[in-house]
Amino acid sequence: MKILGNQNKGGRESVFFMRYRKLDENDDYSFGLSQNNFHIDSPEAVAQAVLTRLRLWIGEWFADLSDGTGWNQSILGKQPKNLYELTLRQRVLETAGVLNIEQFESYLDTQTRRLTVSMTINTIYGEAYLNNEDLAA
Repeated sequence: MKILGNQNKGGRESVFFMRYRKLDENDDYSFGLSQNNFHIDSPEAVAQAVLTRLRLWIGEWFADLSDGTGWNQSILGKQPKNLYELTLRQRVLETAGVLNIEQFESYLDTQTRRLTVSMTINTIYGEAYLNNEDLAA
C-alpha cells in the first residue's frame, strides 16, 4: 500500500504497496489469471485485509500467536454489544490502509450463533464496503 507523508526514522517519506490475492466464492485463493488474481493498491485490497484480520483468532497464526481478533476474550459468550463492536472497530482501524470507518452495523443472531457485519470504510485508495460478512459461527 502507498501511504504519503509517513516519515521513517531517516526523515524520508515511506512508500508502501498493498497487494492481496483475490478470494473466490469459497474464500479460497484464486489462481490461473496472473495479475488478475490480485487486488493491487485498491479499496478492495484494504477491504480484504480487514476481513482477513477480523476472521483471524488470537493464537491461530503460527508466525505471531499474539495477533488476531479477541473472539474468546471480547466477542463470544455473553458480551455486551458495545464491547464486541468496540473490539471489531479497533481491529478494523488498526488495519494498514484504513483511514476511518464511515458506517458500521453488526447483527448477532443468537439462535444460529452467527455474527455478521456491514461497514463502509475510508481507505487510502477510496471507499470500501463489506456487506453482511459472516465473522463467527
